[in-house]
Amino acid sequence: QVLVQVSLERERADIIDRFKTAIRKTPEIMTGYYVTVEADFVLIVTARDMADYEQFTRRFFYENSHIKGFKTMVVIDLVQHHLGVLDHELAR
Repeated sequence: QVLVQVSLERERADIIDRFKTAIRKTPEIMTGYYVTVEADFVLIVTARDMADYEQFTRRFFYENSHIKGFKTMVVIDLVQHHLGVLDHELAR
């Protein structure tokens, strides 16, 4: 699993909408967040290995002319994962 910060070339509604659609259609992207501050999006991406991830980046990022750049963070260890209030409600 990798976390990816994505910055778009321009912040226009049509570009953002197209990128959201691309996220929804891409099976490697498990979760996508539209965020504020440095990046425009944060994605949680799964890949079998780094070669598989490289192929994904070539197809999804490099072929999209509206992407200014992206930063990859490789997950070393999942320390905690829960659904917050939902976990508490399900435990009842």
